[in-house]
Amino acid sequence: MGNLQNLDIKSLEDRSKVIRRHVIRMLVKAGSGHPGSSLSTVDLLVALFYSKLRHNPRQPAWPDRDRFIMSKGHACPALYAALAETGYFGIDKLDTLRQFGSMLQGHPCMKTTPGIEISGGSLGQGLSVGLGISLAAKLDNKDYRTYVMLGDGEIEEGQVWEAAMAASHYNADNLCAIIDQNGLQIDGFIHEVMSSHPIPDKWRGFGWHVIETNGHDFPAILAAYNEAEAVKGRPTVIVAKTVKGKGVSFMENQVDWHGKAPTKEEAERALAELK
Repeated sequence: MGNLQNLDIKSLEDRSKVIRRHVIRMLVKAGSGHPGSSLSTVDLLVALFYSKLRHNPRQPAWPDRDRFIMSKGHACPALYAALAETGYFGIDKLDTLRQFGSMLQGHPCMKTTPGIEISGGSLGQGLSVGLGISLAAKLDNKDYRTYVMLGDGEIEEGQVWEAAMAASHYNADNLCAIIDQNGLQIDGFIHEVMSSHPIPDKWRGFGWHVIETNGHDFPAILAAYNEAEAVKGRPTVIVAKTVKGKGVSFMENQVDWHGKAPTKEEAERALAELK
């Protein structure tokens, strides 16, 4: 039971373009949001939702589903688009992003949106919740896995490292963290604002199995997910090198696009590049 479609690489790439187009359309209509962080996560999400995650859009609360937590909640437009495209709700709902009363708020809400595991907002909390879910699975003798996506700026939060230490201590091998390492946060480059480098070495120091990969290369992403699933006795973190604003040339690696919606003219240029 699940929604695995096992698409070929070309089909996954096409799915990513569709979802990136949704992100641009959603943000220009809403007039606010976070394009850079959303676009950098898309390929990681597409590979997960179409080829790895065990889930059932027709039964979002299926007890045996794998869990996905978007800890960097401001990147939820990409997650909403992935949920809509895989059948959790109608694609027409994407047009309501950030509107008053909409099921799609500026940060994820588990009470209103099918497929959202935890409500997000404050950074740094997702890994702690993901660890709790992972330990619950072990206590209940369930084989579902939990995936948590964090930003490389987000891991400046101390709570992340408390969770990382605890996950290793409790041998949470059903937990996989995914670091969207796009190198930028709201105030600038990570290494200038508050360097978290070297990221892989820090996670190794906390007892995690570390996989470094290209977050826009589907064979590499799928190989990383498969390797993570095979690891026993300790949690795994995938450090995925990504490009903020990926897919839209004038947004790529530009900190100004962290939290600014495109104008109608800019959206038209972006959509033309994403054909």
